[in-house]
Amino acid sequence: MCKNKLKILRPCVIGLGYVGLPILVNLSKKYNSSGYDINKQRIVELKKGIDIFGVFKKNNFNKNINFYSDSNKISSYNFFIVTVPTPILKNKKPDLSHIKDVCLTISKVIKRGDIIVFESTVYPGVTDNFCIPLIEKNCALKNGVDFFVGYSPERVNPGDNKHQLKKINKILAYPHNYKKKYILKLYSLLGKKIILTKNIKEAETAKVIENIQRDVNIGLINEIFLACSNLKLNFSNIIKLASTKWNFLKFKPGLVGGHCLPVDPYYFSYICKKKKFNTKITLAGRYINDQMAQVVKDIIKSKLKEMKLKKNTKILICGLTYKKNVADLRNSLALKILKMFKNKNKYIKGFDPLIDSKTAKNNGLFTNANQIKNFDVFIVLTNHSKMKKILKKVNKNKIIIPI
Repeated sequence: MCKNKLKILRPCVIGLGYVGLPILVNLSKKYNSSGYDINKQRIVELKKGIDIFGVFKKNNFNKNINFYSDSNKISSYNFFIVTVPTPILKNKKPDLSHIKDVCLTISKVIKRGDIIVFESTVYPGVTDNFCIPLIEKNCALKNGVDFFVGYSPERVNPGDNKHQLKKINKILAYPHNYKKKYILKLYSLLGKKIILTKNIKEAETAKVIENIQRDVNIGLINEIFLACSNLKLNFSNIIKLASTKWNFLKFKPGLVGGHCLPVDPYYFSYICKKKKFNTKITLAGRYINDQMAQVVKDIIKSKLKEMKLKKNTKILICGLTYKKNVADLRNSLALKILKMFKNKNKYIKGFDPLIDSKTAKNNGLFTNANQIKNFDVFIVLTNHSKMKKILKKVNKNKIIIPI
């Protein structure tokens, strides 16, 4: 067992996106902390107090935080929290390239007595069978003897003020006795209640099924919405009636995007298939939810046809992020819908006031509210609070898609 007399945890959060940045800011309230990201521009902006995702402003940062894009600078830290993205490849298989890069980086800076907690969403077994062996292979240290690895599934919910870090229960899988009290004290800044378990694989599985359950439920309600439309039944009234039963789960139909729900079912089904078990329901929600972009496109097309517009009518599709009040375009079906229309109509443009100018430019969008006065029809897909205020001043045709 490691005899390093570690008394003070010096945390370093690796990956400063929607998950990592809130964790870092909360830790910095009591710990001298650092944030590391390979995106140099991101680090330059954060040092200035600029967060392109709009989660944090300059006054949220304090002098206890150091930002780095040079991995050599994080070698003096002893507690690493990994929050890098885990997307899927085009063939829907897990993309562990970011996790691999982090493990190689950590293996170069890790010391005896250091602790690593992975928070990135993965399928069961990645931490034990992929991350730990990769680190051990590239350094002269051994997990459980020289350094210590745990897993804590992230539960950051962007745009949700009700379920912020300090208000949620958080799982921590840590199979060691080494510095357990220190870690629990640190993690108390990241959750209202810390649920401790020794089994990392079980914690990894809990994370993916949390999102699979939600994805399947939204997929079901999306299918019911489509069925009611086909049967010419009032979906809203039907849901109100069904909701009077005590155990009815009230989900809303909608466009499912972001970095979790469209990804996690594929991670779980992948490992199940590798172990000779074929899931049947896990991906059912994905099939329906992926269809919703085409469904909403057809709804918009039908509404525009009813309006009998001229060919050169300028149409603005507003709200293109995957979720209300969140400045994230990852896996956004709203953006996909815009691209479907833009391919066939040069008079259709996209607008979202939350996206930073660089991202907007890369996607052919604009963010300046002054430019919207040049358009005749406004189609709202993701109805941000900020955009509602902007569009209130527009006295023209508006179409707000109710899903």
